[in-house]
Amino acid sequence: MKRLVLAYNPVSGHAAFKKKLDWIIKEFQKRSCIIIPYRTLRHNHHFAEFVRDVEPAGIIAAGGDGTVHEIVNLVVKNDLRLPVGIIGSGTSNDFATYLHINDDYDAYFDAIAAGSTRRVDLGKVGDEYIINVASAGMLTGIAHEVPSRLKNALGKLAYYLRGIGELPKMRSVKFHIVADGVPHDAEAYFFLVVNSATVASLKDVAPVAEIDDGKLDLLAIQRTGMPQLMRISRDLLAGHNVLGLPSVLHIQAKHFTIQADIPLESDLDGEAGPMLPLDIETVAGAVEIYCFT
Repeated sequence: MKRLVLAYNPVSGHAAFKKKLDWIIKEFQKRSCIIIPYRTLRHNHHFAEFVRDVEPAGIIAAGGDGTVHEIVNLVVKNDLRLPVGIIGSGTSNDFATYLHINDDYDAYFDAIAAGSTRRVDLGKVGDEYIINVASAGMLTGIAHEVPSRLKNALGKLAYYLRGIGELPKMRSVKFHIVADGVPHDAEAYFFLVVNSATVASLKDVAPVAEIDDGKLDLLAIQRTGMPQLMRISRDLLAGHNVLGLPSVLHIQAKHFTIQADIPLESDLDGEAGPMLPLDIETVAGAVEIYCFT
């Protein structure tokens, strides 16, 4: 029987995943797979040793984007060379949403049991890998400021409500961006460097983004009047393409260096990252992900 390590975050989302453990064990047992649970901790220094002792065929990360970020980093940094599956159970599950994993768990579990995988790119900042997004600016601190109690009660709506409330107070930042050696200056409210098209639970933020094209996509919402800013916000919430709008800067590149004229903390996959400047490079085909055929 195929052995799979299930690394689950017991507190992500509504902290309800623990109630699904028996169901997941049953579903994989039906597919001739043995699930070996690993309960994630504040620090998971012994995860790689645990995986090597178990010798699984793959790893499944169950939690939100932060959990997926951590497991992927542990896999890549420790050279575990195992495919990673995703069960989205957090407040935000952007990468799982992009891959349509949550649409049909029956089919996805079949794909995992069959060993169906796809190699995908990662971003890298220092020694930290990014599976979906790096950002900084006037909106990127929202994920860190929304209380856990509110996130658990309202889910994604908590981020939207906090973001809408911040719009009238937003001020722009002067960014200096070097993309594959080409300089760009932008006065913008925030920037996103994305791997997939789904960011902050919004689909098609960057419709041209691909997770295996060897590039990342930068989007910056540049300084504009409140009516235009509200239009961009409305279009993003509605899932409309904003790349053609004059206030939206879009650049595809393998490598970005980004500086700001004020101190700014970055956000990496929804978790607090280093202060700017950021040096972000694409690591092509860095990790293998279980996915549909």
